Amino acid sequence: MKAQYGGGVYNIASWAHITNAHSVPGPGIIAGLKEVTATIPAPRGLLLLGEMSSKGNLGGGEYLSKTLEMARMDPGFVMGFIAQTAVENREGEDWIVMTPGVNLGRKGDGLGQQYNTPDRVVRVKGCDVIIVGRGIIGAEDPRTTAEEYRKTAWEAYEKRVEEGR
Repeated sequence: MKAQYGGGVYNIASWAHITNAHSVPGPGIIAGLKEVTATIPAPRGLLLLGEMSSKGNLGGGEYLSKTLEMARMDPGFVMGFIAQTAVENREGEDWIVMTPGVNLGRKGDGLGQQYNTPDRVVRVKGCDVIIVGRGIIGAEDPRTTAEEYRKTAWEAYEKRVEEGR
């Protein structure tokens, strides 16, 4: 993992300011990735995968709780989570939550993917950033569609703030 992140063909740490990782390997994944960033002058952050959007995935519940525990061991490097819902913040914490599985027109696919709208993800579930894949890539006009997602997510955020969430 350190060799992939800090070297190899892609030398990810040299250009990726935010990286994500599963917590399945345990806290060593955080320590190893952070060790690589010690040699890089620009700050780097880590998102831990806590929940996924596919039906039957093994994330959430105890997995998310343990992932949150690991994140709390190094809040200076771990900046947040990839998750389907806001993560519990203790005093002084402000995790960012990026949410995949966002789509304006579909509810799912034939392989277990379950989509949520930007409004549900941002306003109702309290997430911060939407991750849209096929909704934009498969669009006839990806640029216009991306703008529609941006606008819809921002409106959901404004409503969430108005509602005091």
